[in-house]
Amino acid sequence: MSERTLDQTKAPQISFLLFLVLGAIGALTPLAIDMYLPAMPTIARDLGVAEGAVQITLTAYTAGFALGQLIHGPLADSYGRRPVLILGVLFFGLAAVVSATTTGIEALTWVRTAQGFAGAAAAVIIQAVVRDMFDREDFARAMSFVTLVITIAPLIAPMIGGYVAVWFGWRAIFWILAAFSVVVICLVLWKIPETLSAENKQPFRIRNTLRNYIKLAKNPVAMGLIFSGAFSFAGMFAFLTAGSFVYIDIYGVRPEQFGYLFGLNIVAMIIMTRIHGRLVKKVGSHTMLRFGLIVQLFAGIGLFVTWLLDAGLWGTVIFVVMFIGTLSTIGSNSMGLLLSGYPTMAGTASSLAGTLRFGTGSVIGAVVAMMPGGVTWPMITVMSACSVISAACYWIFGRKA
Repeated sequence: MSERTLDQTKAPQISFLLFLVLGAIGALTPLAIDMYLPAMPTIARDLGVAEGAVQITLTAYTAGFALGQLIHGPLADSYGRRPVLILGVLFFGLAAVVSATTTGIEALTWVRTAQGFAGAAAAVIIQAVVRDMFDREDFARAMSFVTLVITIAPLIAPMIGGYVAVWFGWRAIFWILAAFSVVVICLVLWKIPETLSAENKQPFRIRNTLRNYIKLAKNPVAMGLIFSGAFSFAGMFAFLTAGSFVYIDIYGVRPEQFGYLFGLNIVAMIIMTRIHGRLVKKVGSHTMLRFGLIVQLFAGIGLFVTWLLDAGLWGTVIFVVMFIGTLSTIGSNSMGLLLSGYPTMAGTASSLAGTLRFGTGSVIGAVVAMMPGGVTWPMITVMSACSVISAACYWIFGRKA
């Protein structure tokens, strides 16, 4: 075995530097999605295209990300965590360089698709790396830090992106992503060994993987749980696709201030996560999932009502914050119920759920992007519809889990 392969008999030291490396890997995708949100109106004006064309670039990233999740996991199980992770981050950085230098919206859209596909490697493999590196006691501690970083990154990314776009232009955002990917590769080469031993590598067999995916797809309870979480997630993507245009172009929010309003969503999610952590062992996953779905349904209806009443910026912000605040509660409980039903194929179930979650988000984002611009109703009505569909998927199918 190579000397760079982790010695499984010895748990690694849990140091701040190791936490920093793991957090940096986990932050790639949140930064790639959220950092350029405040700059989307500026990109549309600079490239001379409609806002919907720029919104499609976000959908393109998530579509590539969804597809990548199906591929990178099995590849990492066959060829090792480290090479797949390094190659994924490398191509992520190259795509950022091309995005920074492109002059057309079509090229930007295709490059963002490739960047999403490459970026999925980091999101998928980091969980396997942490599982390989730590024993049972330290795994939860390490993953809690990574989860914290992944939660905080979307909070600060729009703030950073807003100021960068104002001071240096929107292309600088992609140069920052390219530089950050180089830093991540260096940190991985320095601090992360190969954590998958040679004897644990599995042959890459597409037929068996597809057979497991089909088995899950035929189970209505499993698909009910998956799509309950997916449409909840898709409601957020409706906001990510159109929110910057609604807040900045319609309600007059300055780009550098958009990040602070966006940050309210993450604060709400952190609060809901803490509430969930205190209650879930006492009341169970089904009860917490129902609670999250009810709150989100109330937020969806509230958005629709405030749109009818023309309640303005804060009438929208309050219910958007309430909607997005429930995502972690709905996502974690729907996933927990799903995986508990498939203990021997949890990895496959997780990959399928992740792909359908981002795939549904991509479709919903594309729908919003194709709707008329300069008005609030596309984002509002789609978010409201997603809250209804999410609740229906659980109560009709998923509650039998």
